[in-house]
Amino acid sequence: MIKSYISSFLILIVFVLIETALLSNIFFLPAMPDFLLLCVLYFSIRNGKVAGELTGFASGLLLDFLSGSPFGLNCLVRTAIGFFAGFFHRMMNYESFFVNSIAGFFATLLKAGLIYFISLLFPNYVNSYHIFSSVFALELAMNTVLCPIVIKLLRSFDSFIVPPRRGID
Repeated sequence: MIKSYISSFLILIVFVLIETALLSNIFFLPAMPDFLLLCVLYFSIRNGKVAGELTGFASGLLLDFLSGSPFGLNCLVRTAIGFFAGFFHRMMNYESFFVNSIAGFFATLLKAGLIYFISLLFPNYVNSYHIFSSVFALELAMNTVLCPIVIKLLRSFDSFIVPPRRGID
């Protein structure tokens, strides 16, 4: 189990570096895909709610350290998404391209909804998404299209990510 968490954390570090160091410096992209969100989604679906919460919190903490958002915002949002996605553990066919796209679509909508709700509570500190803007539509489209690709990539690391099952289910 510890090997699974360490491997997941190392994968999150790689993706946070890709997001913050590479993709954030591409000036012609008005929005960028949220690879960390897609990783948290996969870890939650494969390992359950607890792993989803832990990887969501870890990815949010990494983002909070490397971004200009209020400290704790990404931790809260991604922990909640990891928890909700963990409900689909062992219920979702994560090998289907269409199902993965739908999961990426709804995870992005949930992220935007949670940030919007938090921005209502703290309007001076949190900038929310404009749901009907082209920037949000582009991020939603990129996450929807890239989710099956990221999941396919992460499936190649399943021997490190998914702990062996013990006992009778």
